[in-house]
Amino acid sequence: MADFIPAHDIFEAPTGQPTRTAVLGHGILGNRQNWRSFAQRLVLRRPELRVITVDHRHHGDSTGAPPPDTVAACAADQLRLCAQLGFEADVLIGHSFGGKVALDAARQRAARGPLHPPLTVFVLDAPPVPGRAEDRDEHEVARVLRALVALPQPLAERQDVVGLLLARGFGAPLARWMTTNLGRAADGWRWRFDLEGARRLIEDYFTLDFMGLLETPRAGLSVHLVRAERSDRWPPALVAALEALPAGAPGRLHLLQDAGHWLHADNPAGLLDLLDLEL
Repeated sequence: MADFIPAHDIFEAPTGQPTRTAVLGHGILGNRQNWRSFAQRLVLRRPELRVITVDHRHHGDSTGAPPPDTVAACAADQLRLCAQLGFEADVLIGHSFGGKVALDAARQRAARGPLHPPLTVFVLDAPPVPGRAEDRDEHEVARVLRALVALPQPLAERQDVVGLLLARGFGAPLARWMTTNLGRAADGWRWRFDLEGARRLIEDYFTLDFMGLLETPRAGLSVHLVRAERSDRWPPALVAALEALPAGAPGRLHLLQDAGHWLHADNPAGLLDLLDLEL
């Protein structure tokens, strides 16, 4: 099904006349509703933008996607969506898993030829390199996926998931966030993602390396990597390598203070300021 189009919402300022388009992608196990309030604030700050929030394949309402389940396929889904809507994306924003989707979409766009209009990419707390093989099984996402497979479905009450995840050693913020990824079904509350599809996507995510894209000068491309101050996902050697990128390279590293991995929830005002400055 080559014409698969992901579920999406479009946000525009009430008084705006949008002339630019931004596509915003969520992290693994999330959905577009996680970014709804942030998208609304962004278009009020920058009324020349329309913001399209997207459910990645196998997440939220994006069901029925054909193989393969890869980051590149998610990126192609976004580009196909923009083509159907008649907009060329000027801005790509991706959080965590969605950050590598944004990078791959930029790589696919660049492979087509000159970037007109210019493309600005924001990668939110997603290291642009492969995950170390010895760390993947103990990565938080891998541990969450294993826990979710073991949880009963459906759940009688949405909040039941909080206690179940706390009992398995996960923190309260993550447990509460997971309630936003449950949807009501006829027999109770069920996940708004396909666990096996998400597992295949995150396995691909851990293999991908985008340092070449960040290092190689290309007219019309700028990539802003946003590292959350309290994030544990950035090895010192990687931070040093990104800070040493030459002035002409597309990539640039930023530090968002007073934020952990869920930076849009921890410091939305600071994140909006950073995007506003670089847009």
